[in-house]
This record gives sequence, structure tokens and C-alpha cells, in this order.
Amino acid sequence: MKDFDSEYFLSVYFEKMTAAFSELPSEEFDAACELIAKTKKESGKLMVFGNGGSAAIASHVAVDFTKAAGIRAVNFNEADLITCFSNDYGYENWVSKAVEFYADPADTVILISSSGKSSNMINGAHVASSAGLGLITLSGFGHDNALRKFGDIRLWCNSSEYNVVETTHQVWLLAMVDYFCARGRA
Repeated sequence: MKDFDSEYFLSVYFEKMTAAFSELPSEEFDAACELIAKTKKESGKLMVFGNGGSAAIASHVAVDFTKAAGIRAVNFNEADLITCFSNDYGYENWVSKAVEFYADPADTVILISSSGKSSNMINGAHVASSAGLGLITLSGFGHDNALRKFGDIRLWCNSSEYNVVETTHQVWLLAMVDYFCARGRA
């Protein structure tokens, strides 16, 4: 790999990341934080979902919202739950079934999908919207992806590179956690 310029690669890579991180308008950030604060005030919880790398993000931010920010948050990455619901209702419906079975009226659902095309997240958005739950969606890739049509707050990363989108989603969500920590929890 001696012909590969790692210094140039890293320079371009971190420029892309920095640009993506800073694309979140403060109005959308504020609106998401207001919805999360309302959820806590009304004794609701955050229900955080994702697939693959986004599932790992869901786990990380759910723990941090709960422990660091004092806002109850859960994720649904248990293999037994996912495989049971997928087996009984189809993989495309496991998120909607989890929302149906576990959501309380004051809850907010956070759905993370890099492509915005994951049918299980889209179906979960349908159920959350129909139930009148708060809904925050995070997506990337196409500006007009299906998930982006849902949500009280629709956070979109302008990239079609998985690692840029996933890392940006994680940074944005952890910025919300840190926002509540900085203001003395919710």
C-alpha cells in the first residue's frame, strides 16, 4: 500500500465527517430535545430502534439517555425478542409489533436507518404515528427516502456512505444526551 496516501485519505475523510456532523440545523436539534424533555415530563420513555450498526447506536444512546441524562430509554436488541417477533409476524413487522406491545401513550420512538428504506423501521413508523406517539427518525442516503416521510422530527444526513451516516447519527444523538447533561438533566 505504499502508493496509497493515508494523510490525504484522512484529511478528506475527516472533512466529510465534520461537514456531516455540522449539517444538523439547531432548530431541528432544539425540537428533538423539546420532544424528549416532554416525553420525560409526561413520564414516558424513549424507545430506540435500529438495524446492524444502527442497532449498536440504539443500544449506546439508550444507556446514555438513561444513565447520564436521567431520561428513561430502552432498545430492543434482544435476540429472543427479535427472532420471536420476526418468526411470528415477519422481519418487516418486528419493530411495529415491539412498538404495539411495549409503547405507553407518552413515549417517543426513535428509529434509525442509514438508508431510510428498512421496511421494519418504516412499518414501525406507521404504528408509532398511528398511535400518536412522539417520533424521531434518523436517516441518510436519498433525500426522499421512505422513513424521512415520518416523524415529528426528521433528521437526515446528506451522505450515502454508511460509516458517515451511522457516525453522524450517533454524534447527533449523543449531542442530545450531552445537552441534557449540560443543562442539569431533563
